[in-house]
Amino acid sequence: MYSLPQFNSKDFSKKTENLFKNRVFQAVVFILVIVIILGVAWGKNSVDFLKTQTENFLQQVVNNLPLPSAEKKTGSYVSKIEYEQAIIDTVKSASPSVVSIIISKNLPVYEQQFINPFGDIPGFNFQIPQYVQKGTQKQEVGAGSGFIISEDGLVLTNKHVVVDKEAEYTVLTNDGKKYSAKVLALDPVQDLAVVKIKDSQKFPAIKIGDSANIQIGQGAIAIGNALGEFRNTVSVGVISGLGRTISASGEQGGSVETLEDVIQTDAAINLGNSGGPLLNLRGEVIGINTATAQGAQAIGFAIPINIAKRDIDQVVKTNTIVYPFLGVRYILVDDQVKQKYHLSVDYGAYLVKGNKGESVVVAGSPAEKAGLKEGDVILELNGEKITTGNSMSKIILKYKPGDSVTVKVLRDGKEIILNVILDQRS
Repeated sequence: MYSLPQFNSKDFSKKTENLFKNRVFQAVVFILVIVIILGVAWGKNSVDFLKTQTENFLQQVVNNLPLPSAEKKTGSYVSKIEYEQAIIDTVKSASPSVVSIIISKNLPVYEQQFINPFGDIPGFNFQIPQYVQKGTQKQEVGAGSGFIISEDGLVLTNKHVVVDKEAEYTVLTNDGKKYSAKVLALDPVQDLAVVKIKDSQKFPAIKIGDSANIQIGQGAIAIGNALGEFRNTVSVGVISGLGRTISASGEQGGSVETLEDVIQTDAAINLGNSGGPLLNLRGEVIGINTATAQGAQAIGFAIPINIAKRDIDQVVKTNTIVYPFLGVRYILVDDQVKQKYHLSVDYGAYLVKGNKGESVVVAGSPAEKAGLKEGDVILELNGEKITTGNSMSKIILKYKPGDSVTVKVLRDGKEIILNVILDQRS
């Protein structure tokens, strides 16, 4: 037997309120009113018939209206805002693949003892504290972030997180499990490293995106081990800039590293977030969080994922990361460099000593073998012009160790061509 749907007066009120705002419906009502007026001339029976038909028509229309999405009942919170729901879905998808990397070292343990510096001399009974080493103890000395890129436990992170060869590394997954890990390869140029979890089980791999077509203003989500304490902390922002060049140094000072073509974001990247993923709203990694601007708020930087894909491919195939190597120290020429060094060009790579007198050309390098020397300006590599926006290091990355390239050089006001066979740097 068919059963009629139960009539709910509250639902009916809500739906009819929306219905009466519809212009098509208003037109239908207008026509019906005209018909009813005309029906008066036909007698009371005609009016009653028209009234009944009108009520049936209205009830059918109201019953077919969908309820608003906010009234749908589900087991968990569902956002009415598509942007907010995209963030929720992205975090749920990516979080199982984001890990914390714990850094541990054997450090000396000291014990306080009191001694009398005057020995057994009568009348001189003084006790002063003295610290004496009493063995060593493994202690946590730092933490960073990373994310799983393959089911067999490969983890991508920053090089500065795992650069200490004397340290031991532990991967802490989102479900609280700990795994011993080893460093497979450090990128000699970029702040990237690949770590392997020492376990044979399968791990949830994150989705890798494409950083070639990201746009300024699009949404960005950073996840990481904030302050080395708060695992899988989520921060949200936008892509603030592209193609940035920065000079980055460690938390304790240390060596300065130049990072080119990095992504700028206002998604908060805190200490400990280093090595974590920067995601788009589809849950795909578009960058590796690597640095923040000192003394500024909401300015963080990430290495584009497409740069890391080269490293991932090499590690999977060879367990190492190598780069083509020329072997020169240089600064990119712009208007200021042109004026400072009295150059005749405003582009190229000017070969000059470092601030501490470091050699311009590395001994035994391809540059030395080709005859490059201090004061040269390398203008082109294989016909490709070197500029501040297209640096020499970026051009060299297009080649492999062993490739032969032609180098156009400005020397003493004259252009010369040299042939260089690139070496391997690892």
